Amino acid sequence: MSATEIQNAFSVVQQARHVIIKVGSSLVTNEGRGVDLDAVSRWAGQIAGLRAAGKDVILVSSGAIAEGMRRLGWTQRPREMHQLQAAAAVGQMGLAQAYETAFSARGMVAAQILLTHADLADRQRYLNARTTLLTLLEQGVVPIINENDTVVTDEIKFGDNDTLGALVTNLVEGDVLIILTDQSGLYSADPRKHADAKLISQADAEDASLQAMAGGAGTGIGTGGMATKVTAARRAARSGAHTVIASGREPDVLLRLARGEIVGTQLLAGRAKLAARKQWMADHLQLRGWVTVDDGAARRLR
Repeated sequence: MSATEIQNAFSVVQQARHVIIKVGSSLVTNEGRGVDLDAVSRWAGQIAGLRAAGKDVILVSSGAIAEGMRRLGWTQRPREMHQLQAAAAVGQMGLAQAYETAFSARGMVAAQILLTHADLADRQRYLNARTTLLTLLEQGVVPIINENDTVVTDEIKFGDNDTLGALVTNLVEGDVLIILTDQSGLYSADPRKHADAKLISQADAEDASLQAMAGGAGTGIGTGGMATKVTAARRAARSGAHTVIASGREPDVLLRLARGEIVGTQLLAGRAKLAARKQWMADHLQLRGWVTVDDGAARRLR
């Protein structure tokens, strides 16, 4: 693909109206040691720039558990669910306060929304969440979304905020999902192990080979690695949304993407988007229950 074609593809960020931005824990905390107020302020400043350009922005932000660990004096990320939930409860206060201060300083209003998988699996609650988010956007508010870690169990967890970002993108039928991470984008192989690995500028979100390129987990601060980002891009494509995976360490990365600059990896939605109800069914309905059969039926099934 020519440089011109890649440049044109990246203009989808420039042309987008509804932009969903996911910021990972490592980009809003001091290497896992609590909220980085300067980093939060920088994100608020860039989002203010997007708003000034006429874009509606939803922010999906991690960082509550890391901030809770700092406030509780814990140096190691706990493994037990109840400890993680306690850290999230404490840390969400600090995370929300940091964003409130940063956006307020720029004359902007922010809203906090905490979701669980159960909220979106129920059709009525799903539609209520959609209506609320769209109403907030109409009012010029920046919704800040995180998983409600304090009450979730393994059965109703999204798993990571990359997934949550994709589901929110589908929920509001967003144009672009921007996943910011501590890596430059998706490489042809793990650049930490393969010196010849090349950055993938653009690919089809449905390309099956991407999962192998994505490899394993990222930092130890959050829960998602590059593989979860590729999966999130595939989910977002169901609603026709493109995904950009880029480094949050790049100066003014959001503003540069909004100008159409080539930064990171763009995974394009290559197929027609699913109808809204089918998206909901594909994304949120979980298999439950069991079937009991007698010995005769079991033999036939085998």
